[in-house]
Amino acid sequence: MQSEIQTTQQEPSVRELTLRGMILGAIITVIFTASNVYLGLKVGLTFASSIPAAVISMAVLKVFHDASILENNMVQTQASAAGTLSSVIFVLPGLLMMGYWQGFPFLQTLLICTAGGILGVIFTIPLRHVMVVKSSLPYPEGVAAAEILHAGSHKEGDTGIREIIGGGFLAAIVSFCTNGLRIISDSASYWFKAGSTVFQIPMGFSLALLGAGYLVGIVGGFAILLGIFLAWGVGVPYFTSNIVIPDGLNYIDFAQDLWKTKVRFVGVGTLGIAAIWTLLTLMKPMTQGMVSSFRALQDKEKKSTDATETDLSPRTMIAITLSAIALIVLALSDFIHEAPISTTEAVILVIVCTTLAVMIGFFVAAACGYMAGLVGSSSSPISGIGIISVVIIALTLTLIGKFTGLMDSQAGQNFLIALTIFTGATVVSTAAISNDNLQDLKTGLLVKATPWKQQVALIVGCIVGALVIAPVLSILYNAYGFSGALPRPNMDPADALSAPQATLMTFIAKGIFSSSLEWTYIYMGIGLGVTLIIMDILIKRISNNRLALPALAVGMGIYLPPSINMPIVVGAILAWLINRHLTAHAKRTHVSSEKLHQKSERFGTLFAAGLIVGESLIGVLMAFIIAASVTTGGSESPLAIQISDWKTTANLLGLAVFIIGIAIFAQRVLRAKK
Repeated sequence: MQSEIQTTQQEPSVRELTLRGMILGAIITVIFTASNVYLGLKVGLTFASSIPAAVISMAVLKVFHDASILENNMVQTQASAAGTLSSVIFVLPGLLMMGYWQGFPFLQTLLICTAGGILGVIFTIPLRHVMVVKSSLPYPEGVAAAEILHAGSHKEGDTGIREIIGGGFLAAIVSFCTNGLRIISDSASYWFKAGSTVFQIPMGFSLALLGAGYLVGIVGGFAILLGIFLAWGVGVPYFTSNIVIPDGLNYIDFAQDLWKTKVRFVGVGTLGIAAIWTLLTLMKPMTQGMVSSFRALQDKEKKSTDATETDLSPRTMIAITLSAIALIVLALSDFIHEAPISTTEAVILVIVCTTLAVMIGFFVAAACGYMAGLVGSSSSPISGIGIISVVIIALTLTLIGKFTGLMDSQAGQNFLIALTIFTGATVVSTAAISNDNLQDLKTGLLVKATPWKQQVALIVGCIVGALVIAPVLSILYNAYGFSGALPRPNMDPADALSAPQATLMTFIAKGIFSSSLEWTYIYMGIGLGVTLIIMDILIKRISNNRLALPALAVGMGIYLPPSINMPIVVGAILAWLINRHLTAHAKRTHVSSEKLHQKSERFGTLFAAGLIVGESLIGVLMAFIIAASVTTGGSESPLAIQISDWKTTANLLGLAVFIIGIAIFAQRVLRAKK
């Protein structure tokens, strides 16, 4: 089948990279980038935008009689940058959390996002032949996007736009009642004590996270649930039973403080060692893939005039790479020029940081590209790679700081910490886009698209997404604030966006430079991570790779607040129950189980994407409203309905609406039986 795809040449008359497609792709990119920035800052997760972008493109371009599957593919390729480039928020808000920035400078943010994204595209082009064309890697999201494009290319086919609109409308209404009118709670917990030991049974009511959990699946959901249990069923109870509650502090606040100051850093260690292990496991196939790809590029006999085999030329790739490096130099120069250092020191730091950004970016691009092909873009450990890059950059700059004397003052240390975060943001942008590029090229291979046109479309998507990120970040910061960085006094920290990865990376960078990092609990997390990795290997071997215990997911279960994790777990369990039900239904009715599951997976994926987009867009819209209210002297919750003694009722309403949302979700997916 694959060889047929490779040898079949594209029809010359089919339109592919069009002006209307690029405009539509830009509009979708803006919307999904804003949604992903909000979702990532709130819960530390972003959603892959390729599939919903493909559905929207097909629905819009259907009004044109000459629209084609290739044009729709270019739109989703361009818009997919929104689901990946926004990962820069895993690092960048740290500059506000440490007080170095008071906002998001547009030019600096634009330059590093654009440059990092473009490098992510270019660095993975040499890998296309061996990792996409000749590889057996599954590329789950790329294949799924191709199937949707094929289905939508038939006039009688159901494009699935109703699923996205339905999920988006449902989540938008619930989110507006929760975050706008404030009449429904977004989470609730039951706390109780056994002697001096404190326990919590948490629950969150976010429909967007329910959809995210559905996409994560039961393996990831179970791993996250294990992390929650280790944190709140083992760690917090242990510490509360052995440490006396300080006077004037209630037991709930006491337990939460212990989680933040002790248990959470166990999750840090687990995340770090899991990310390192992931990269180590990819080292051999990644190296082999790169060697084979470069050999293929140099073999003139294998060059083809077939459009489906044509990448950007080596000369063009070199020119674009040099331009991206120039943008990094410009961004770093602008970032450094106000620092209290000499011109010589500034030049050294620009050269070192540019080199680090490009070299680390090149390494992680190959690793992320392979990981995306293996398990999908959504499951690739971008945040873990961000942690590793921050550690490498911080250790390098620490040595330079000791040599130049910058480490001798607090101001110098703060500058080096900020420079670490800024440089790390470039690496994360590169890693995120490399995740996406090979997935898109797999889709293109299956629909017989032109690779170089896809690569151009993705570069355009990077630029459009980069233009949006800084303004959206500024609006969200001024409306909600970030954990540890509130724009105005007397704001409620509970309403701040948690930005979990940025908080973690900032903490690690500070700890390395000040030599004050609390390593005890991090070492415990590393030990736990090693144990989990060994268990994962054994489980995969025993189950013939049908089961797994990903240490990264367990670490996220420990690290993220349980009100965020629990809806993800519920969504994963929902997907598992639906799949079991459909399998039983297929046996009873003697229908094709494979086709039934493919159909249900499509419905579920699109409805879940709708839930995520709907809640995220309301979050961004509310940010505009709140920012407008605050800047004119109004309230920080201008639409809230004030009702006395409403907390218990709000909790019950939140639970009821969440259960109804689950039922609607299940009903939409089970339409596959009809």
